[in-house]
Amino acid sequence: MANDSHGQCLCGAVQITVSHPPHEVNACHCGMCRRWTGVALVTLDVPEANIRIEGLDTVRRYTSSDWAERAFCGTCGSSLWYRLTAPGAPDDYYLAAGLMDDPSDLTLANEIYIDHRPPAFAFAGPAKQITEAAFLAMLPAPAQEE
Repeated sequence: MANDSHGQCLCGAVQITVSHPPHEVNACHCGMCRRWTGVALVTLDVPEANIRIEGLDTVRRYTSSDWAERAFCGTCGSSLWYRLTAPGAPDDYYLAAGLMDDPSDLTLANEIYIDHRPPAFAFAGPAKQITEAAFLAMLPAPAQEE
């Protein structure tokens, strides 16, 4: 379809198609994202209904916190996506923007964990800057015990 965007991991084992792709990306500077990607995790926020993934048998998942998981290709190790797992969290994929075949029309909208960004990792262009505390305050509250 003309309104689809395609991407893949480094080895091509995982193929991704995004319908109605966003034109904005977000960057996370938390310590886990820096370790996982080498710089910062830059993502496209994609609703579950708008993504088709081929090669799911190759995808490996890692529970990186009490409220999120990260996925990567089990063959080449490419970072694929980050997902919130906390109760009440959206079913969105925070898809690694570098997977996409043509990122030429993407602009940076938000940087989170900005208070953890090393000075050398500054990005060009204006973006909303969100601290760790402000980001954590936006997460859904954990399920209450009865």
